[in-house]
Amino acid sequence: MKEFDRLIEIMEKLRGPGGCPWDAKQTHESIMKCLVEEAFELRDAVLQKNANAIKEEMGDVLLQVVFCGIIAKDAGQFDLEDAIGYLCDKLIYRHPHVFGDAVAKDADEVLKNWEKLKEKEDGKSTRDSVFSGLPKSLPALLYALKIQALAARVGFDWADGESVLEKITEETGELKDAMKTGDMAEIEAEIGDLLFTIVNLCRHMKIDPETALQRSNTKFTTRFGQIEKKAKQGKISLSDMENNEMEKIWEAAKAAGL
Repeated sequence: MKEFDRLIEIMEKLRGPGGCPWDAKQTHESIMKCLVEEAFELRDAVLQKNANAIKEEMGDVLLQVVFCGIIAKDAGQFDLEDAIGYLCDKLIYRHPHVFGDAVAKDADEVLKNWEKLKEKEDGKSTRDSVFSGLPKSLPALLYALKIQALAARVGFDWADGESVLEKITEETGELKDAMKTGDMAEIEAEIGDLLFTIVNLCRHMKIDPETALQRSNTKFTTRFGQIEKKAKQGKISLSDMENNEMEKIWEAAKAAGL
């Protein structure tokens, strides 16, 4: 791809003699923050269904990946061609139902086969746990989803969404009991259990909990924005606005589909 080669040439020039001092001093560690931020910006663009923004943010994520490759090449570790070649080999190996004679009747079977093939790869068959290899730095919501899915693939799972919903009722009762004691450590533990179980329900319903929560966040800020707008129009501060007035504006925004 001509444009991909052009990107590599640009980055090599930026990192090389007479290039950019900032780019030249970057390391794998220093650009990780950028990579994570760009990934979240791409996610926002996807949620907004904004094609132009998706295109731009995809480019920004690609930049960070290419940056990692150039840094590795400069250090004499490997280059982008090595990384891409490794990826291609892995994709072919993990899709024997496409590139080989294996059969997978649906997406769930593909995932099960994928995990079995991963376990046979170098260094992965000796892992101490099915959770080994999961980055500890994952956001808690995503980490919960990942460990639940991995446990489910080896048979440890709820039968269905209804069963999880019953567990949520049970966890809510335990949280109420903890709140009566006033023990903050116990309350925190029960809230954690409730959140964990809600993530499990999302997984069973094939809903991404991060997306669901983000949409609720957006809904909240949009409706609260109407309260702020009304306060500005009335030239009063939010702290001086009556709670019942706020509730009335909130309900009006909700009725309007905001």
